[in-house]
Amino acid sequence: MRGAPAVHSASRRKERPLTVHHLNQLLLVCSLVLLVAVAAVRISSRSGLPSLLLYLGIGVAMGQDGVGDVHFNNAELTQVIGYAALVVILAEGGLGTKWKEIRPALPAAAVLSTVGVAVSVGITAAGAHYLVGLEWRQALIIGAVVSSTDAAAVFSVLRKVPLPSRVTGILEAESGFNDAPVVILVVAFSTAGPVDDWYVLIGEIALELAIGAAIGIAVGWLGAYGLRHVALPASGLYPIAVMAIAVTAYAAGAMAHGSGFLAVYLASMVLGNARLPHWPATRGFAEGLGWLAQIGMFVLLGLLVTPHDLLDDTWPAILIGLVLTVVARPLEVVLSLLPFRTPWQEKALLSWAGLRGAVPIILATIPMVSGVEDSQRIFNIVFVLVVVYTLVQGPTLPWLARKLRLGDGSEAADLGIESAPLERLQGHLLSVDIPQGSRMHGVEVGELRLPQGSAVTLVVRDGESFVPLPTTVLRRGDELLVVATDPVRDAAERRLRAVGHGGKLAGWLGNDGEKHQS
Repeated sequence: MRGAPAVHSASRRKERPLTVHHLNQLLLVCSLVLLVAVAAVRISSRSGLPSLLLYLGIGVAMGQDGVGDVHFNNAELTQVIGYAALVVILAEGGLGTKWKEIRPALPAAAVLSTVGVAVSVGITAAGAHYLVGLEWRQALIIGAVVSSTDAAAVFSVLRKVPLPSRVTGILEAESGFNDAPVVILVVAFSTAGPVDDWYVLIGEIALELAIGAAIGIAVGWLGAYGLRHVALPASGLYPIAVMAIAVTAYAAGAMAHGSGFLAVYLASMVLGNARLPHWPATRGFAEGLGWLAQIGMFVLLGLLVTPHDLLDDTWPAILIGLVLTVVARPLEVVLSLLPFRTPWQEKALLSWAGLRGAVPIILATIPMVSGVEDSQRIFNIVFVLVVVYTLVQGPTLPWLARKLRLGDGSEAADLGIESAPLERLQGHLLSVDIPQGSRMHGVEVGELRLPQGSAVTLVVRDGESFVPLPTTVLRRGDELLVVATDPVRDAAERRLRAVGHGGKLAGWLGNDGEKHQS
């Protein structure tokens, strides 16, 4: 007994409490990682590779077998942080989703996210069982995990390829919707004991999706109404309030036993299309948080993997990925789009554009936390599959779009319009970017025929600004500053978009400024 205090004292002496010096070191490492990750964005934009691969590479380089030799194996912490990051990423994606573009694509995306997921899970699981020899539970988990597509991975390589709005709408809506049923399936397959019958799972998925959708739309609508009618004391509070509302939708959906992921996406989409005050600042804040969440999540996932353990699972991952890419995804697209008149070129691109990103790797931590047998092997297979097939599919997507004549730029590019409210002056300042392919090129300022109460006050061209005359001819790459009073703000934006799509005769020729679906 006398030695106990000495042992306790010795153990206390071994503890190294966090000091200011340690905090400074941690901040230095985190800032360096962020700077490297930001530089990686530039590299990915030039090479055509999705940035997720570079972030994963940073994590692997810092982790075990890497230069940092950091030993990290906490799957539960990774899952919690991954879920939090996914909430932010889905919120940012929802805020940037244009309702007018995805509305015609919603039925097809909904079928892809439900029926298509079921087809993909079944075919991929059969391949993992019969070709690789996995038990059915492990095979079903892998089939469910890799059935979720990633919008960030797709659009990071397609941002420079103008596609028909129906294709981008389907891809974007599918990636926002299919996380919810996939999470439900992975949790069900990873639960100890027998898996529920298929009709029970279908009922659970339908109920959770319905609850999540209802809560997401309600929270988004109430949040937008409140932000439009309650003036906050500082403009910097609006971005924080928007993100808080989105996170509230996730928490409320999850606590109501619904799909929190669907709730946050729909709530954010409602907020993003509600013309909120100080929207440019809100959009920039959300985009920055989204990048930060992606960087942190991918680096952490890279730390979790042990490179020398991946060798034995490389060929099984390649084989399962081949079944997923060549068989499961094309059949998923073809069967899901049977009720819709979709050209074969668009089906081909949708089949190849099913990139997997952060979501499958995060979902692969669920069986690890649940203690499923061979869960480490499941994680390794998913990790290798995502990396290998992103390397294959990512750089070839723009090439395929051009070969299928889906990226020829024949469709008029949409204007980039941002609005900042001038509350005390009861007006709005619209910033309008004229992109390549816009039919506003060659139009005189007077030919815009803006509604009374609005006017083009400044043109920025080649880095120089000037006050335009009615006879000033607008060009591609110009940025316009348009001032509009509150009553005509919406009409001015509609007119600008109409000219962008139909040229100076828009309106007379029936062009209403909306993007028509082919």
